[in-house]
Amino acid sequence: MRLLATLVFLLFVPSSWADEIVDLELVLAVDASASVDDSEFRLQIGGIASAFRDPAVQAAIAAGPVGRIAVALTLWGDAEVPSDQTGWYSISSAAEASALASIIGGLPRRVTGGTGMGAGLGYAMRMFDRNGFQGRRKVVDVSGDGKETPPRVVVLLMPDARSMAHARGITINGLAILNEDRELAAWYRSEVATGPGHFVMAVDDYSDFAEAMRRKLIREIEGARIISLLE
Repeated sequence: MRLLATLVFLLFVPSSWADEIVDLELVLAVDASASVDDSEFRLQIGGIASAFRDPAVQAAIAAGPVGRIAVALTLWGDAEVPSDQTGWYSISSAAEASALASIIGGLPRRVTGGTGMGAGLGYAMRMFDRNGFQGRRKVVDVSGDGKETPPRVVVLLMPDARSMAHARGITINGLAILNEDRELAAWYRSEVATGPGHFVMAVDDYSDFAEAMRRKLIREIEGARIISLLE
C-alpha cells in the first residue's frame, strides 16, 4: 500500500518540483540578420564564448546564492525565418563555463534576412517554458546593430515583445552595436529594454563586442545575487 501511494504521488507531483534551482535563467539573443556580415557574426559569437571563459564571469557565477546559472542561446534574423537555438546548459564551474564557450564558439550560421527583433525576442522568451530550471530571475540578453525592420506579414513586433516580457516577469537587456546607427542605443532604451533592473550598453563597433559582453554578463549575473541579498 505504501509503495502504491508513493507511485501515485510521483505520478501526479508537479513537474516544476523537479526543476533544477539556479540563480539566473539567461537567454542570449544574437542578431544574425543581413546587416551583420559573416565576420561581424563571428565577432559576436566569439565575444560571447570569450566572456564565458573569463575568470571574472566564472567567479560571478560561483558567487551566487546557488552558485549555478542556466544559459541558452538563440540566433534571430528575418521575422519570417524560424530562429535557431542551442539547448539549455547548467553552469556552476569554470570547466562547465569553458565547455559552453566551446559550444557557442562553434555555432554555425543558419539565419539571416531582415531585422525581426520582436519575433526573435518572442521566440527567446518562449525558451523559458518548461526548460527544466527554476531561477530567481529570467533575463534575455539581446545584441544587434539595427532597429527592427517592417515585416511583410503579421508577426510579433517590439511593442508586443515588451508587453510579453512584462507579463512574464522577464527582463530584457540590450547591447547596441553602433556601427550602422549611432542612435541605436537610444532606441534600445526606449523600445527594447524592460523589466526589473534592465539596462542597455553600447559599443562603437564589433571589435569592442567581446569586452562589452564580458562586462554585461558580470552585471547580469551579479544582479541576481544583489536582488537575493535584498530580499
